[in-house]
Amino acid sequence: MAKSDWKVHKFGGSSLADADCFRRVAAILLEDQAPRQAVVVSAMGQMTDALLGLVTAAEGNQQEIEPGLEAIRSRYQATVNALMDSEKSIARVLDVFETELSDAADLLQAISLVRVAPDRSRDLVAGYGELWSTRLLGCFLEQQCGENGRPIKWVDARTILVIDRDEMGPAVCWEESGQNAANYFRDDTVGIVVMTGYIASDPGGLHTTLGRNGSDFSASILAALLNAESITIWTDVDGVMSADPNRVPDATVIEQLSYNEAMELAYFGAKVIHPQTMAPAISHTIPIYIRNTFNTNAGGSRIGSFELSDQKIKGITTVDDVALLNLEGAGMIGVPGTADRLFSALRTAGISVILISQASSEHSICFAVPSSDAGRAEDAITQAFSTELEQGQIQSIGANLQCSIVAVVGDGMAGLPGVAARFFNTLSNAGINIRAIAQGSSERNISAVVERKDVTRALRAAHSGFYLSASTISVGLIGPGHVGSVLLSQMAQQMSRLQDEFSLDFRIRGIATSSRMLLADKRVDLENWRSLLDEYGEPLDWERFAEHVNADHLPHAVMVDCSASEQVASRYLDWFRSGIHVVTPNKKAHSGSLEFYDQLYAERRQHGAYFLYETTVGAALPVIDTLRHLRETGDVLECIDGIFSGTLAYLFNVFDGSTPFSTIVSEARDSGYTEPDPRDDLSGMDVARKLIILGREMGMRLSLEDLEIESLVPEKLQDGAIEDFLVDLAAYDEQMLDRWQAADDNGNVLRYVGRLDSTGGGTVRLEALPANHIFANMNLTDNIVRFASQRYNENALVVQGPGAGPEVTASGVFADLLRLAAYLGASR
Repeated sequence: MAKSDWKVHKFGGSSLADADCFRRVAAILLEDQAPRQAVVVSAMGQMTDALLGLVTAAEGNQQEIEPGLEAIRSRYQATVNALMDSEKSIARVLDVFETELSDAADLLQAISLVRVAPDRSRDLVAGYGELWSTRLLGCFLEQQCGENGRPIKWVDARTILVIDRDEMGPAVCWEESGQNAANYFRDDTVGIVVMTGYIASDPGGLHTTLGRNGSDFSASILAALLNAESITIWTDVDGVMSADPNRVPDATVIEQLSYNEAMELAYFGAKVIHPQTMAPAISHTIPIYIRNTFNTNAGGSRIGSFELSDQKIKGITTVDDVALLNLEGAGMIGVPGTADRLFSALRTAGISVILISQASSEHSICFAVPSSDAGRAEDAITQAFSTELEQGQIQSIGANLQCSIVAVVGDGMAGLPGVAARFFNTLSNAGINIRAIAQGSSERNISAVVERKDVTRALRAAHSGFYLSASTISVGLIGPGHVGSVLLSQMAQQMSRLQDEFSLDFRIRGIATSSRMLLADKRVDLENWRSLLDEYGEPLDWERFAEHVNADHLPHAVMVDCSASEQVASRYLDWFRSGIHVVTPNKKAHSGSLEFYDQLYAERRQHGAYFLYETTVGAALPVIDTLRHLRETGDVLECIDGIFSGTLAYLFNVFDGSTPFSTIVSEARDSGYTEPDPRDDLSGMDVARKLIILGREMGMRLSLEDLEIESLVPEKLQDGAIEDFLVDLAAYDEQMLDRWQAADDNGNVLRYVGRLDSTGGGTVRLEALPANHIFANMNLTDNIVRFASQRYNENALVVQGPGAGPEVTASGVFADLLRLAAYLGASR
């Protein structure tokens, strides 16, 4: 059947909150040049609640009736006076209003006498709001159009819509409603027809309502009666969102949805449209548009019949305040009718079941109901299976009242392998425990029951996991010094590209120094982080810093430790226990006591946290990665040696006897080639720690005590302030010059070398090596690492390149962050 040229609009209460809203609605309608428009209107914002509140007052505290009526009168009069431009027009609207308000007062008085409001009386009082708003809108449109403008007609929906009721709720009497509609909407009817939403008549001609969200249903029924070309539901949001924007700030408008997708999303909590609303539109294949009254430039969402789109998942939504009940017992196995008895008992108790999941063993059935119904549900089941409980055939009836449901919806999931795996893996990576799962045979919806406290994190993780928003990782950066500040600069330059090309969103939400911290609700402005830290920084509180970075509404959190602090490293255990990942160039944790090392890995594995530390050895060079690949592919490492300190490589490449050694050390520190305290490099401890890290990667149970370490820090300068050390080191320049001269006289060069043998132990010392040695020919800050193994026994595997400096170290940390994102499911 060909569509008519009627266009149906529906405006809800939020679109009619005050006079300005009425003006906006009128402008939208008058700008639409369609010759025939039918407009279904709800009550003014909060008016229905106010009227129902008066009914409640009539049942109890009658003293609230008169003030409540006066508040309604004052609000309506103010709106009418602001809109209508003549006394005659004002009187035309208010005279009818006063009559109906008086009728409402009489009805409330009658209710107060018996202290009980019948459903019909409650419906009658609640329905006045639609009468008042539609009359006012109709009169205002007439005023705006003038005598020669578009015809405006007001219609009371009770003269058209006939509604009966059954177990499924309001049922449309289509034949009778169609005959009524034909009397008002003739072939020659043009202009704008304004009709009340929410209210209707029953087959006996008495007043009734369509229930909550009834105005949307009214619009859909009217569109079906008219076989309209479209329905536009005007709200206060830009369309159907991919998730609740209050929980998922990156939620986006879904431009197109199928009817089935929209119904699934609506059932599972998307509040823009009610599932029942769509039924008449679906039966007549009328497209439904969701638009924003207050942002008409937004394209909105279109619901209709479409071919499958490339976007397989349309939205992720939730049902909150859910209780999960479980009926379990060996006596259920193979017994026909158990499920029938269970759900019949719930039906008799008037309890709606939201989700059902049953094991194939038939040993248990679990189901979800609204938390408010959990007690009655448990009582109904206990009564229905009382005999089985007494005989032990049913072992238990369990209930968890603190649950929510997360649902992934999309027609494109049907027949597409891996959707469920990605959904569950995403929740797992976010540390979310799944209590129950369900999927219909249509494969349009996958639902998971989670703890209520985890629902925001689960929603955010699922949303980002299916590319509807950026894969978001909350980042806390510790130590914005040489390496940390360069890392922030590198990330600032790449943020837009990573988000545009890979939907990857690193959010720096906290920056901490040794004494202060800067926290940001969404993200730190990386262009101005220094000034922000100076202006808004506060005393460092480690617990608060971690809680802020590990926010509930963000799926993943990582601490990037760019310090060299043992105190910071000691906090990794607590972060792992909270599910926070760690990326770091800090060697202290990995080279500490074996007891702490073992505990780190136990906690990391137990809580599913990632620990990335490639830059602890060789800055951005793939030293640890190479070692891992050798071991994981079955090679046996025999020896690792090399120059592991870019600082010491630089010092002894530059030191040629012409410039004092102490001056070279100071210049290297100023250039960022040394640790904040150069003694950490000169003592050999930095190289020693790197050997410990590599040794433990080889499977060796090494500690610092197992290494022979030559320190280049004079004994008298081991303590004291850094600045004093740099000054006093000049007193020892002559000794270092003598060592260089001795090596040079023999055609050798000085290199600070670390050696590790698989049989145990190792050395860290300054060595004189032949000028043609592989370690003798290298660039200024190069690290060079040589792997000798069973496979590489005649020609060792060598990794060489820059091993110091803020830029390369920061880039290595950045690479670890990107690697972490890939582990967590980011696209590549």
